[in-house]
Amino acid sequence: MLRRPNLVFILADDLGWGDLSCYGRPDYATPHLDRLASEGMRLTDCYSASATCSPTRIALLTGRYPARHPAGLPEPILPEWPGGDVGLEPSFPSLPALLGQSGYRTALFGKWHCGAAPAFGPLKSGFDEYFGIDGAGAGYFSHVDQYGDPQLYEGDTSVKVNGYLTDLLTERACEFVRRDHDQPFYLSLHYTAPHWPWEAPYDVDRAATRLPTTNGGSIQVFAAMVRALDAGVGRVMAALAESGRDHDTLVVFTSDNGGERYSYHYPLTGHIRLLREGGIRVPGIARWPGAIPAGQSSRQAVITMDWTATFLAWAGASADSRFAPDGVSLVDLLTGASTGFDRTLYWRTMRMDAARRGPWKYWRNLDDGCECLFNLVQDIREYNDFRESRADIFESLKAAFVEWEGAMLPRPPVQPLSRTPGLDFHIY
Repeated sequence: MLRRPNLVFILADDLGWGDLSCYGRPDYATPHLDRLASEGMRLTDCYSASATCSPTRIALLTGRYPARHPAGLPEPILPEWPGGDVGLEPSFPSLPALLGQSGYRTALFGKWHCGAAPAFGPLKSGFDEYFGIDGAGAGYFSHVDQYGDPQLYEGDTSVKVNGYLTDLLTERACEFVRRDHDQPFYLSLHYTAPHWPWEAPYDVDRAATRLPTTNGGSIQVFAAMVRALDAGVGRVMAALAESGRDHDTLVVFTSDNGGERYSYHYPLTGHIRLLREGGIRVPGIARWPGAIPAGQSSRQAVITMDWTATFLAWAGASADSRFAPDGVSLVDLLTGASTGFDRTLYWRTMRMDAARRGPWKYWRNLDDGCECLFNLVQDIREYNDFRESRADIFESLKAAFVEWEGAMLPRPPVQPLSRTPGLDFHIY
């Protein structure tokens, strides 16, 4: 077995599958992330566990489908959720907790959004350090949410720090990487970019004095936000090299769900909150020199929980036997020991169902009862319905979904609207 690596998990927020130039974005370049992909493996069929952010984050932390956990049911966690506050229970054996027990130093810099303090929080769920925002989103300069409530925390304490949020998170990650560590570390760097509000680094005069909003923005502002994220990744990679840890660190980059209004989805259809490919297919990049061969690409379907299983496997740790993992370790795939494996993946929201096995995808819209079967190899845009011509596959995949759903928590009610008028799906 290879030595235990440091683990750096970089999660973008609402970054679509095609929003990096190495995935096809035509109007701007992401050179640092492109280089990351060229030095490791780029996954073309990488999926988030949900079409919204909180459930995906719960899946990463638990290694299980979000529908197995009460905190994975809200889409996402908001103050209006029926039944009061929900969050990742501090007693759950989370990924950072398991890595901590295995001798890793753990830190989260960035977005948490898995339950609000004081009942929940990163320090209660296995992270040794935390600096970031507690909820769905915050102004990049004001660091308050759409209600005007402060969102920036150092540990359990609300703090005020000047600066563009993407840069602040990058600076903390670089400082952490450069420390004299006497143990391996797990760094979760959860950028808020390019989640709303639409604020570029040059918007400081306008953005610092107003409440963040989902209105406005432009393709140009979105591009500036993603370029700032890309530059941040470049700085973190430089810090790894300068500290001599470049070849001792597994770096993974992905997104929590599909893109929003300014994302480049082509040829996919759909967006955040939808279980079409544009809502759940995301970038996926893994790099570890000497362990993951450079310049590789894979069409293996992978999902958020697989990163959990992969980190545990390479760290020499194990999931808690009380909570069987849903993820599969990607160690053999990433190292080239395997070219792939068969599996079936499942998704469920309040309004849609989906399952994928091989090239086939079952999809159902609960609002109108429409059910379809798509072949993602022949028709990645999900226009051609094979339900009748391949009824055998349709019935088999639908039955598999029904069986899977029987093992999940009951489907929650449709979530109420936000208390802020005018907010649409872009709040997530």
